Amino acid sequence: MNVDVVPAEDASASISRIVAEVAAAFPGERISLGEMAQAFGDRAFGMLLLLLLLPGLLPGMASVFGLPLLILGVQMGLGLRVPKLPVILARQTIKRSDLLRLASASSKGLSRIERYVKPRPGFFIGPTGEKIIGWLTAYVALMLILPGPGTNGPPAFGNIVMALGLIEHDSKTVAWGVGLTVAGCVFATIVLCALVWLGIEAMGYIV
Repeated sequence: MNVDVVPAEDASASISRIVAEVAAAFPGERISLGEMAQAFGDRAFGMLLLLLLLPGLLPGMASVFGLPLLILGVQMGLGLRVPKLPVILARQTIKRSDLLRLASASSKGLSRIERYVKPRPGFFIGPTGEKIIGWLTAYVALMLILPGPGTNGPPAFGNIVMALGLIEHDSKTVAWGVGLTVAGCVFATIVLCALVWLGIEAMGYIV
């Protein structure tokens, strides 16, 4: 399936604009992950990462999208150029209305970063750089799947910046996203480890 989308060079890298491309390509009420993976070619990884990460900024929604995000991250880490989603995940759909609502809410917080993004070649727009993006994304997915107060937003925000850079072929923005993602993952890991330690200590008092 071939879909004509607006080239990255023709407009600023806003989430609203990118999501508008998706919405225009699929006018139905719901959009499946499989359709998007087929439609956007070499931009599919970046598009899918972005769309799966947006809920990570909202409480209570992140864990639902953690598994497909983990699968995409591992595939990128292994060097795949195009996503290969299992059938059960490819059939999963997103409401167009929810997608547009998430895009609008997220773009407000990322507006400064979006104005900065533009096509820039470099290390992270290449096979090795994309593998790094993939494995970091897989770790972010684990942070989204595991329950913890305040552990979703920081890793997801950095990963969204990475995804924007990936979509727009902007190595510099990806580099900033890598830094933010690592910092967010360190924070989330510390919080989760602290919770585990407190749980073990609490069990010791009970026993």
